[in-house]
Amino acid sequence: MLLQRLLMQHYSWIKKRQIPQTQINFSVLFGTQRVCGNKETEDTEENKEGKNVPYADVPKPAKKWERKPYPTPMKVLIQRAKEEKRARQENPCRLLEHAPENGLLVPGLIEVAHEVYNARESLLHGLSKLVNGDAAIPVKRCRFCSEVHIGHLGHEIGSCEGPKCGSRNSIHVWMRGGIRDVVGFPYCYHLYDRVGKPRVGHQERFGVPRLPAIVELCIQAGLDLEGYPTKRRTKPVYSIDGRIVDFEPEEEAMAVEEAHESVNQCLNASSMDSTFEEQAMMSELSARTLQCWLEMRSGAMKLMKKYNAVTCGYCPEVQVGPKGHKVRMCKASKHQHRDGLHAWQEATIDDLIRPNYVWHLRDLHGPPLVNELKRYHGKAPAIVELCVQAGAPVPKQYRSMMRLDVVPPELDEHDLVA
Repeated sequence: MLLQRLLMQHYSWIKKRQIPQTQINFSVLFGTQRVCGNKETEDTEENKEGKNVPYADVPKPAKKWERKPYPTPMKVLIQRAKEEKRARQENPCRLLEHAPENGLLVPGLIEVAHEVYNARESLLHGLSKLVNGDAAIPVKRCRFCSEVHIGHLGHEIGSCEGPKCGSRNSIHVWMRGGIRDVVGFPYCYHLYDRVGKPRVGHQERFGVPRLPAIVELCIQAGLDLEGYPTKRRTKPVYSIDGRIVDFEPEEEAMAVEEAHESVNQCLNASSMDSTFEEQAMMSELSARTLQCWLEMRSGAMKLMKKYNAVTCGYCPEVQVGPKGHKVRMCKASKHQHRDGLHAWQEATIDDLIRPNYVWHLRDLHGPPLVNELKRYHGKAPAIVELCVQAGAPVPKQYRSMMRLDVVPPELDEHDLVA
């Protein structure tokens, strides 16, 4: 009897500790719904945060110690390098077929190179009248940092990161600016032979001329400028164990250069008719200048799909060509580990043509922008803001960036706005 009683007590205790199957199923179902609900809540919160981020269309400025993001993922670059190495091992001596890697020009991009160069010249001509003309639009720049503003009065937004900005509450100190502050064209070294000698050594840095990178891109794509000679070929080059070998005689190369110069003269003569004429209305001049800016960027993007351009991952230095130069002039973050050499990577259109984003003003003669209402104001490239203030229509690709659909509240009402 005692043994039977002990067994019954033990069985009842086990039965009490067991969880019914219905309760288990309910717990699993409820837990799954709770986890899914939490996940959906987190995703909704992330989406709301992404939507509430101001100026999502404007790229955020990178920190000085961080490297620029790669336009092409690193896995794709590694895969391309492995394929090139495999092809070089299978066929050590091969004739390069595709231009411009084989030293020849891309025929369809020669006219594009001339159009980009002419658009740049027209852009600078229009900017000289918009900035320095009789009815000029005032351009201001900060004395201590790279901030630019278009307007009669500089804004009061505390975003200065220059020397002693803490004592000024990060308020900018404005001074008169110029054309270089509106649009930036970084300089690079000119390459006489982009295939045979694609790099400039450190000892050659004073003997090689420098010019704007966008002009160098046009020269390598087929434009001929006086003072910047370049080598033109009629036959593709060979690649022997990864080294470029050229079997074309010098006489043929000279004949090709002379013929190419005559073609360039014809193209330049035909394009002179499309240059700027004296505009009576400022709105027409600004609209024409803005159109040149858009044509120059679109044409440069077409050229960069075929002709390589690289930039340093830590500083604004650029170089047009298959490889970057070896000049030890980098002073950015971690330059001691590279002995002053640049950390080259693929360049983007903003590296060759810097847009210099500025705050958009709704009224050029109105009060300056204040720091409390900066979330309600948009941004735009300085050239776009300058032309829009002069009377040009706003391009569609910059409407969301300029926040034209946002109505900013008054200064005493910004605390009441959600």
